[in-house]
Amino acid sequence: MSGSAGSAHAGAEAMPQALAEALRRIGPSLAQVESTMREQLGAARGAGLGSESLGVLRHIGEHVLEAGGKRLRPALLMLAAELCGYAGPRRVQIAAAVELLHTATLLHDDVVDLSDTRRGRAAARAIWGNRRAVLVGDFFYARASAMVVEDGDPDVLWIFADTIARMAEGELLQLEKSFEPGVSEAHYHAVIERKSASLTAAAAEAGAILGGVTRAERRRVAEFGREFGLAFQLRDDALDYGADAQALGKPPHADLREGKVTLPLILTLKRCSAAERDAVAALLKTAARRAAQLGDASTGAEPSGAAAERSAVLEESEIAPVLELVQRHRGALDTDRRAQEHVARAAAAIAPFPDGPARRALLAAADYAAARTH
Repeated sequence: MSGSAGSAHAGAEAMPQALAEALRRIGPSLAQVESTMREQLGAARGAGLGSESLGVLRHIGEHVLEAGGKRLRPALLMLAAELCGYAGPRRVQIAAAVELLHTATLLHDDVVDLSDTRRGRAAARAIWGNRRAVLVGDFFYARASAMVVEDGDPDVLWIFADTIARMAEGELLQLEKSFEPGVSEAHYHAVIERKSASLTAAAAEAGAILGGVTRAERRRVAEFGREFGLAFQLRDDALDYGADAQALGKPPHADLREGKVTLPLILTLKRCSAAERDAVAALLKTAARRAAQLGDASTGAEPSGAAAERSAVLEESEIAPVLELVQRHRGALDTDRRAQEHVARAAAAIAPFPDGPARRALLAAADYAAARTH
C-alpha cells in the first residue's frame, strides 16, 4: 500500500474484508482477553472488603465491561505482536491489562467531564455516583498494573507506567483550556497525543516487545500505534460534528454540547469573522458557567440514573449556529483530511516490515480509523 493519503482512503474500501479476516484469526485470543478482564473483578476476594462494597465493585465493573467497545487496543497489540513474530499466550494478559487501563480512564473521564452516558448507556457515575466510579477506576488501574508486574517484563512495565503518566498529563492539559475559544492546534494535539495516542502507541509497542525485535523496529511499531491513535481521535472529533445519531450509535455533537473545543471548532474559529468568534466565545462562556453549576451539584447527593442528559450543558438549539459555522468553514472535513495524513504516516512507519497478513491487517485498521462511520 502506498503511503499517500489518497491511497489510504482507497484502501478503506477493502478494509472490512482485511480486518474481518484478521479478527477471525485472533478471535479466540480476544475472547480470552475478555475472560481475563472479567476475572479481575474477582481479585478483590479476601481483600477485607465487606459484601456490600464487593457487590458494588462487581456491579460497576460488570456494567462497564458489558458495554463492550471496539477492543481495538487488544487487537492492535495482538496484530503488532504477530507482525513481529510472536503469537504466544503472554499477549492475552498484556492486552487485557491495556484494555483494563483504558476502561479505568473511561470511568475517570466521565467524572471529570460530568458525562452521564457512555456507549449509549448510563455512565457508572450516573448510577453509582462520582466517588464510587473513581474508586472502581482506581481498582482497574491497580489490577492492570498487577497484571503487567506478573508478566515480569521490565520494558513492558516501564511503557505501562509512562503511559499512565502521559494520559494524566493529557487530562490536565485539556482541563487547563476547557471552554476556551482560543485553544491552539498545538495545545489540542498535545492533549490527544497524551490522552488517546499514548495508549495505542503503548499497545503496539508492547506487542513488538513480545516479538523480541530490535529497538529501531520497536520504535517503528510504536510510531504506527501513535499515528493510528491520532487518526482515530481526529475522526472521532470530526464524526461528532458530521454524523447523525443512528450512524454514530450515540447522540451527536456531544463535545460541543459539553463545551469542548476540538479541532473542527478550532479550525472554524480561525476562519470565521470576528463577530462569529465572539458569538461562539459567549456560548462557551455559558457552557462553562453551567458546567460549574453541575460540578457543584455533583459534590452533594450522589446522582441516580434519573440524572441522564445533565452533562449536556448546551441545548441542541443553542449550538445550531455553531454547527452551521463548522460546516460552512469545512472544520470537520479538514479534520478528516488531517486524519488521513496520520494514516499515511502510520503506513510509512511499518513499511520496512515484510508483507503478510499482520501488516495488511494493521494497514487496514489504520484506514478504518480514519474512515469509520461510528
